[in-house]
Amino acid sequence: MIRVLLAFFLPWVTFFTIGRPIAGIICLILQVTVLGWVPAALWAFLALRSYDEEHG
Repeated sequence: MIRVLLAFFLPWVTFFTIGRPIAGIICLILQVTVLGWVPAALWAFLALRSYDEEHG
C-alpha cells in the first residue's frame, strides 16, 4: 500500500524501493517537468506491478 502511494506522489522513490536506482534517477528527471509527472507515475505503477508479480 505504501509503495502504491509512493508511485503516485513520488514515482522516482518507488524505483529505489524495488532496487532500480538508475530507473529512479531517470524517472526523477522526467518527473521534474510538470508534463512528465503523469508518465512517470504510470511507469512507476507498471514497474511496481511487475516487481510484485516477480517477487510474489
